[in-house]
Amino acid sequence: MSKRNSQEAKRAARERLRIEREKQAKKEKVRRQLFVGGAVVGLLAVVGGVAFAVTSLGGDDDGSGKDWGAAKNAKLVQPANAEGEKGTTVVLGGKDAEKTIDVYEDLRCPACAQFEQQLGERVKKGAEDGKYQLRVHLGDIIDGNFGGSGSKNAASALGAALDVSTEAFKEYHGLLYSAEHHPAENEDKFADNDYLLDVAKNVDELKGNKQFQKNINKGTFDKWALEMINSFEDAGIQGTPTIKIDGEQVEGSALPAELDKLGA
Repeated sequence: MSKRNSQEAKRAARERLRIEREKQAKKEKVRRQLFVGGAVVGLLAVVGGVAFAVTSLGGDDDGSGKDWGAAKNAKLVQPANAEGEKGTTVVLGGKDAEKTIDVYEDLRCPACAQFEQQLGERVKKGAEDGKYQLRVHLGDIIDGNFGGSGSKNAASALGAALDVSTEAFKEYHGLLYSAEHHPAENEDKFADNDYLLDVAKNVDELKGNKQFQKNINKGTFDKWALEMINSFEDAGIQGTPTIKIDGEQVEGSALPAELDKLGA
């Protein structure tokens, strides 16, 4: 190879290296931008699954077509059977019990789905038997981390179910977390009202219930869902599911033993 050809080859190699470095720099810049404002900050073992701990992204543009910014300014409509300030307390049994269990969940959360599939019925049954008061709290952590509005929208749908009856809420809540109906957290199926209504067909009180269907399609309880989420955030919850017994957080792995102590 001539000296001139050798120099040309070196220049070409340097140019290719420069271009490749620029490409990598652009990719890194995009990666950093994607994670600014929302990131998974921890994974916690819970009941054989994982608990998601994340920070929430702000903003109202979720890509679903629903204007959640408008919902913030809408008139608050509380579901029948809701309790407490702004109706953000949902009690699923044991209203007169001395002991309390608070469950903080995100409807898109896979760890919450696993928790509900493994222990949900047992926790609800203990409340029905009066062993403790069971209170359910809903947040939208996954919406903040992955984008979308499924956590908020499903909470609004559960508000519509609560408006029918506590039992309808309880059954619908279980179905949304079931292996059959719960989507992966990066699939925002709960943002789709048709999907939520399709799941609701499996609940006797909701199947063919025109008022329930109207409330979901109109977003009657969207403002209530946002108030529920505000209450969740005010509680300082960093990951889901979070379980508290009489105000003290209980690790998921310890919950079965604690339920034994409560006779549930």
